[in-house]
Amino acid sequence: MKTETIIYIIIAGLIAVFLAVFQYYNKKKSMSKLNMLFVFLRSLSIFSILLLLINPKFEQIKLSVEKPNLVIAIDNSSSISHLNQETQVLNLVEKLSNDDNLNDKFNINLYTFGEVFKVSDDSITFSENQTNVNNAFKQLSQIYRQTTAPTLIISDGNQTYGNDYQFATSVYKQNIFPVIVGDTVTYTDLKIQQLNVNRYAYLKNRFPVETILVYNGNNTINSRFVVTRGHTTVYSESIRFSKENNSRVVNFTLPANSVGVSSYKATIVPIDNEKNKVNNSKNFAVEVIDQKTKIAIISGFSHPDLGVLKRSIESNEQRSVEFLSLKEASNQINDFQLFIINQPNYKFKNLFEVLEKENKNHFTIIGTKTDLNFLNNIKSGFSSEITNQTESYQAELNPNFSPFIVDDINFESFPPLNSNYGQVSFKIPFEAVLNKSINGISTNEPLLVTYETNGRREGVLFGENIWQWRAQSYINNNAFNLFDDFIGKLVQYLASNKRKDRLNVDYESFYNGSGSIIIKAEFFDKNYAFDARETLNISVTDNISKEKKTFPFILKNNNFQVDLSNLPPSEYNFTVRATNENIARSGSFQILEYNVEQQFLNAHVTKLQQLATNSKGKSYFIDHTEDLTSDLLNDNRFASIQKSNKNIIPLIDWKYLLVIIALSLGLEWFIRKYNGLI
Repeated sequence: MKTETIIYIIIAGLIAVFLAVFQYYNKKKSMSKLNMLFVFLRSLSIFSILLLLINPKFEQIKLSVEKPNLVIAIDNSSSISHLNQETQVLNLVEKLSNDDNLNDKFNINLYTFGEVFKVSDDSITFSENQTNVNNAFKQLSQIYRQTTAPTLIISDGNQTYGNDYQFATSVYKQNIFPVIVGDTVTYTDLKIQQLNVNRYAYLKNRFPVETILVYNGNNTINSRFVVTRGHTTVYSESIRFSKENNSRVVNFTLPANSVGVSSYKATIVPIDNEKNKVNNSKNFAVEVIDQKTKIAIISGFSHPDLGVLKRSIESNEQRSVEFLSLKEASNQINDFQLFIINQPNYKFKNLFEVLEKENKNHFTIIGTKTDLNFLNNIKSGFSSEITNQTESYQAELNPNFSPFIVDDINFESFPPLNSNYGQVSFKIPFEAVLNKSINGISTNEPLLVTYETNGRREGVLFGENIWQWRAQSYINNNAFNLFDDFIGKLVQYLASNKRKDRLNVDYESFYNGSGSIIIKAEFFDKNYAFDARETLNISVTDNISKEKKTFPFILKNNNFQVDLSNLPPSEYNFTVRATNENIARSGSFQILEYNVEQQFLNAHVTKLQQLATNSKGKSYFIDHTEDLTSDLLNDNRFASIQKSNKNIIPLIDWKYLLVIIALSLGLEWFIRKYNGLI
């Protein structure tokens, strides 16, 4: 407590006593026991009031010791078990986590990574089918941004997807100590490094396949590359490798003769004594479709939105986009399933009349250059208020949108679209996919809508510069896929005249064995409103083993989902049923056999050692970790930090002072009243 505060308290005490004595002694000229009691009570009251005004405080300092964190990140992918290293990894983790000296110096935190990064709960199974090492460092950088946290990463260093973790030190500023798991001996090996093929092909056409073959060895060898469909060989080629010519790119085409999913197996024939033969084969599939959905884009001027729409729509090979003039569009009205009209004006009158006459589906983009007077006259479904002012609106997903499943791709983070200011009045029922918001405040006005009228489907976007959304989606996710899928679903719905069903199932015809297998469904009541109360189940039957399994759907956002990633590779038929109503949908899909984690023979030593160098750490091989514990204990960079925490605490809580003031004044009044002095 400061000296001046103590002086103030002493002065306050003297003032309280002086005032009390002056008041009672001045009246009675004597000090009886009763008056002395009154002086005491009055002094206490005045002193408490003055203390309340002075509010004396003192400092309380608490010392604490903060230990550094020791992060142990364990590779939980199946490549560890494929390299027969799971026992050594578990023994090392147990040894480190139970070491008393390490626990005295560090707070030890265990994590696992593979497809996902999570806190270890003793369920280290080495069963995850993908490895994203960079994501582990990205997550750790958020957790240990402000603390000292040397990091042990126990891994073979083989990553199957994600950014190169070798440069993760630009984000993760901790010292990294890789423990290298796996064999470092180089074996002679033949493998299919990569196989590229389009997901879709068209009936009666030939589709291209590109295969990259890699040889690791010193001798000259001969092998054969074979592609089979079932028991039939559809392509074969002799391949010759040497130490100098150790890779080969094979390009060829295959015929698409029947509609549906066609499965193939590419194989490079193994050489004698080859250790890993799993990476000599790779399964792939192509879905053959009968026709392509054709979309026309018509605009009176150039705009970046048009190019973005074309790219997003054509990211699915089932669809093609053509830019047409007004005259070409009117003459080719029956050649396209959907017409996208960008910011129309009076010149589009004839086109709208033809679309109306032929009852064609179309999607209209309304922006700052749109002639709203023209649209109000030509469109019978809605009308826009004309204010000659513009506004920038952000998007807000409508969770109650029901015509098709829309995933939230973080629309609220997207830049605002330029739009005309004013209300839009609809004369027919419509569904809002997205609503407008300004600075995070919802306006309950539609930004993107769909509706059906006279047996055709229409959509309207009340804003321009959607190209910025695709760019922002890439920034958010390092890929365009989420935005392209959203546009693809919108176009698929608008281009189709299929009648709306109460139960809709969203699934792919085939899935890669190393990826996630998510099937989504929607269920609507009799008024076609999404019904979250229904319970959906899916029955899956393996066409080969005839084994049947049933899984429940879970409700997530505005749809039902089920994860079938644990199913083994095979061909499956499925039926989705509603529990409370006699409604079901059936289909089929195929899971291709491929485990990317089994493609590796060795640990990626060079990359892990470079990671240690970049982070000023040190690498160890799992067979030689004798010095690991002592190195961590003796490293002066990881010292405990003593911290002092200073708290300012009031000498007496103001609540207690108020109680004392009330009691002393009340007691003084009562005694005076009792003695007839009032």
